[in-house]
Amino acid sequence: MLRYLTIPVTQFQQNCSLVWCDETLHAAVIDPGGDLPLLLDAARRLGLTLTQIWQTHAHIDHAGGTAELAARLDLPIIGPHPGDQFWIDGLAEQSKMFGFPPSAAFTPTRWLQDGDTVTVGHCHLDVRHCPGHTPGHVVFHSPDIGRAFVGDVLFAGSIGRTDFPQGDHDTLINSIVQRLWPMGDATVFIPGHGPESSFGRERKTNPYVGGT
Repeated sequence: MLRYLTIPVTQFQQNCSLVWCDETLHAAVIDPGGDLPLLLDAARRLGLTLTQIWQTHAHIDHAGGTAELAARLDLPIIGPHPGDQFWIDGLAEQSKMFGFPPSAAFTPTRWLQDGDTVTVGHCHLDVRHCPGHTPGHVVFHSPDIGRAFVGDVLFAGSIGRTDFPQGDHDTLINSIVQRLWPMGDATVFIPGHGPESSFGRERKTNPYVGGT
């Protein structure tokens, strides 16, 4: 069965998640934005073997530590969608702009497309392409445990920003309605920032997408 631990990192308190198979203890890290010693210590305490990095999108608070972690542990980088290539290319500039430690660009080992599957140990998660916040944003969905790791697409009571380059509000709303809602109201999502919520709760109460 898939298990996970969410660890806020960087001054932006970005929700990085360790996800692992409880049979093999093989783990992936979703969006290692920074504070790598914190992430590595958590993995050691849990007895996990990190085998890969999964990337929802390439904003600095989600991808700032990706190149360093991949190089340090020789890990493959899975994702995001190719639409975020320009954000990856600009990581060094992003790090200066937002006061982050120096960050290097990286080349994903595998780009992701809508409908793909990622695997850690014996656990499989579905990939959905959800552009709008960034053009190459993806989310990871585990139907088996009713969880979705949605990055900055949707938050408890809010939605992702669309005022960054190549962001688009209508595209984001369409991604939420067409790609997230079909996962089911009972699905709990882990956003890129802030507390967990469920799709059902957001459909009822979120002022940006309530009633959709």
